[in-house]
Amino acid sequence: MGSLLGGCVTAVTATKAVKFPLMYQEKPLTIFVLPPINSTTAADAKEYYTTAIPQPLAFAGFYVLPMELTGEMLKGQGLYDTELIINQPLERFGEYFGADAVLFTRIKKWDKVYAVLAANLTVTIDAQLKSTKTNRVLWEYSGTIVADLSGQSNSGNPLVDLVVKAIVTGVNSATADYVPYAQLATTKLLMTVPFGKYHNRSGQDGEDKFIDQKPEPTKPVEPAKASVTAK
Repeated sequence: MGSLLGGCVTAVTATKAVKFPLMYQEKPLTIFVLPPINSTTAADAKEYYTTAIPQPLAFAGFYVLPMELTGEMLKGQGLYDTELIINQPLERFGEYFGADAVLFTRIKKWDKVYAVLAANLTVTIDAQLKSTKTNRVLWEYSGTIVADLSGQSNSGNPLVDLVVKAIVTGVNSATADYVPYAQLATTKLLMTVPFGKYHNRSGQDGEDKFIDQKPEPTKPVEPAKASVTAK
């Protein structure tokens, strides 16, 4: 089970139309999703989270370009890491791939905490959607999900339950499938994005309210010499 935690002491609410007016102006439909930037020490976080992005984004009403295909094409251009692209003009993503916007994500936290009787996974994601037409930020948000990996036992014997819980917690922590939790984190993030054309509430969610959480600023990345070119 997961919960969305705010990063601010005081919760500030905003509406989608007021916070993200450019989304309603440009109405992006086709999204190019770049591999996430992993700012954590968890080496497998990037792989887990990459598989968790397309489905929630599609459910939000957008067409997501196949990540396996686009990933291979980027590698063919020598662009193995999103860090090489983050400060580049994005117009060519529209020209070559037909993308209206590019989604950048950064894994800020991927922490698994294990104790004898409890274990949890904390995932913090920063996301930013940028226009391929203007290079402007259309939408950005930050969210944290905390997933409980603890085991449950109700044998009626408190001592037995305690032992079983300790064993199950250890097993769950070691073998947990983190993809559903990563998808949940993405879904929570995308609850704040104005819906795309393929959602039944597209254009009707401007007054929807949410807790305003802007990603923390990150150090700028030096512009890369590599660029997206046509093959």
